Amino acid sequence: MTTSAPPLAVAPEPTPAPTRLGARDIAALGFHGMRTRPLRAVLSALGIAIGIAAVVAVVGIPASGQRALQDELNRLGTNLLHAEPGQTFLGAEAKLPKTAVPMAKRIGPVLAAGGTGKTGHTVRRNDRVPEEETSGLAVLAAEPDLLDVLQGELEQGRFLDADTPGVVLGSVAATRLGIDRPGLQVWIDGQWFTVVGILRPMPLSTEIERSVLVGWTTAERRLGFDGHPGTIYVRAEDASVVEVRQVLGSTLNPRQPNEVKVDRPSDALAAKRLAENSFSALFLGLGGVALLVGGVGVANTMVISVLERRREIGLRRALGATRRQVRGQFLAESVLLSGSGGLVGVLVGVAVTAGYAASQSWPAVVPLPALLGGVGVAMVVGAVAGAYPAMRAARLSPTEALA
Repeated sequence: MTTSAPPLAVAPEPTPAPTRLGARDIAALGFHGMRTRPLRAVLSALGIAIGIAAVVAVVGIPASGQRALQDELNRLGTNLLHAEPGQTFLGAEAKLPKTAVPMAKRIGPVLAAGGTGKTGHTVRRNDRVPEEETSGLAVLAAEPDLLDVLQGELEQGRFLDADTPGVVLGSVAATRLGIDRPGLQVWIDGQWFTVVGILRPMPLSTEIERSVLVGWTTAERRLGFDGHPGTIYVRAEDASVVEVRQVLGSTLNPRQPNEVKVDRPSDALAAKRLAENSFSALFLGLGGVALLVGGVGVANTMVISVLERRREIGLRRALGATRRQVRGQFLAESVLLSGSGGLVGVLVGVAVTAGYAASQSWPAVVPLPALLGGVGVAMVVGAVAGAYPAMRAARLSPTEALA
């Protein structure tokens, strides 16, 4: 009797390892989710775009203004100093000596010096305008080389010389008097003076813009000017501005150097520009709020997307998709959604910066970190906003999702 051999035990086949999705596959799944709901994707990305555009514009506009300021200071020069009389020990208004301007020219590093003096008179468009209506304009005696010291330019006409009996108007003074060309006349101290020139704006010497300039000798002869300068303008070598500023007071008035005030107009101009940009922090905060609102919108969209696509998630899980793959799909969709909004926001922010800079005649400057950081921040916001919906999708079991 033969006996049969026992059947051989068959080893079970090993379970195949789940296929890992590459970055391209995950990105394709993310784009697919965006394409299936285009309107919702656009509205969600819009919030991100607004926030990033605000941030880029708030960074770019002050940078453009700063570049314009630097260009303006480089053109006008930061080596100009103003010296004015201060107050005496008893509180009265001091006076600079009549020799103050020649004394300033004797300082070694000084390149040029000039001055103006207060005549104490007002100017009117004609003799029928009431005397009290001065339009806030001053009549100043001016030396012939003043325009060269200030590096100013004439809009029309010519500047004063030693024998000029007429006047030159600052840009603001010409506007307020309604004078747009040389040859017209103004009324000063009961006398007619012919306008011989009109100046262009002078940002470092705004007091000249609001003044009517009369020749030094003419002011002494016709307006009773006492010859004491009210303001002295000194142009020094760039490397020696600080040293000249320190000795200027004692040089102009050796007996009472403490009665001389010396300042640097470029510092005041820089402070003015800084004050004009003081709201940048506020707008940056508003941009951050808009970015936060956009992130909340992305998170809301992704949560709704998970709820609407439960059957899709369950089918993918039933076909072998791992929790990690499902989580990666929704996280990728959130990051791509925010990144697209960030890219659009950067473009809009650049356009806003360029448009505003053009309206102000500034060079358009957008720092590179703002461009790269805009898209990067948007993607980080998308990752944070999509983290919870992605984990929620990954936790769904196939049976629960397909039920």
